[in-house]
Amino acid sequence: MRRRDLLRALPLVACTPALSNPPRAADGFDDVLAGFDHDEHADLRAVSVDRGGRRVASRTYNGARADELHDVRSAGKSITSLLAGAAFDRGMLRDLADPVQRYLPAARGSAFADVPLRDLLDMRSGVDADDEDPASPGREDLMDAAPDPVAFAWSVPRATAPGLHYRYNSLAAYVAGLVVQQACGQDLEAFARDALFAPLGITRWHWARDAAGNVKGQGNLSLAVHDLLRIGRLLADGGRHGETRVLGREWIEGTQRPAFAIGDTDPFASHYGLYWYHATHAARGGPVRVLFASGNGGNKIYVVPALDVVVAITSRAYGRGYGQRRSQAILQALLAVA
Repeated sequence: MRRRDLLRALPLVACTPALSNPPRAADGFDDVLAGFDHDEHADLRAVSVDRGGRRVASRTYNGARADELHDVRSAGKSITSLLAGAAFDRGMLRDLADPVQRYLPAARGSAFADVPLRDLLDMRSGVDADDEDPASPGREDLMDAAPDPVAFAWSVPRATAPGLHYRYNSLAAYVAGLVVQQACGQDLEAFARDALFAPLGITRWHWARDAAGNVKGQGNLSLAVHDLLRIGRLLADGGRHGETRVLGREWIEGTQRPAFAIGDTDPFASHYGLYWYHATHAARGGPVRVLFASGNGGNKIYVVPALDVVVAITSRAYGRGYGQRRSQAILQALLAVA
């Protein structure tokens, strides 16, 4: 099955129709953001809100600056997925059914060798990597400690056949970054600059590298909150930035379709696919579907297509569960006045 067929085969879900004349809620948004000035945890950094392509509310906290570069941790996985889409648009990646070894011959003989790219990008590789399981041989802390993370990736055994089970893990996204890098014949960060950041007007970022010098496609990307907002707006606008098409419509539509349910294991999301999460939340006009990127500590890009709203949140609550709960509370409070 070719890429076009694979993307179209994903189920569409109904979402609340966009309001024909949505009320202006900038004042309400400002009030919501001000309400978090005295949050009991002093590690919220910034929140920025876009509606209809215009930034309508923004606030910083705890001495943060709006232009500071902030490590959004695993929200970087969602950026890696967008770069995979850019590589498909350019014909560098050809088919989501292609196995990893087609682009990374060094993976031959490993558990990743015959994993289709679609399963790699859905966290369903079948490789024995689970960041939530301290006994998993492919968990993130072991990869980070490895002197040769690439060799470590090829050493991790298989747990099941690809496509059967969702296991949240950074190893898959790391390998996906290697695939994109090899396919485009360019350092992943340089490709990100040319294919995504420059077209969006993003000029400042920092992307951490591993012990082997490879960009960490699994995360540790630092961006300013307003630039996270630009990335969310790109999805809200179907892959366009103004008059410029940055990402192909097929990839964006595929990203916007939830591939499979994860609600039994994730308290914040109902579905997942292509390193993006999906959930449904209450809004003033009724339930709305939310697409989002998520990073440790509560770092988020929320996209609410029915309301034409994008929310970016940066937070330093790394390793603390309240960070995720607080970001969801911020989103829900904004939706209540949207």
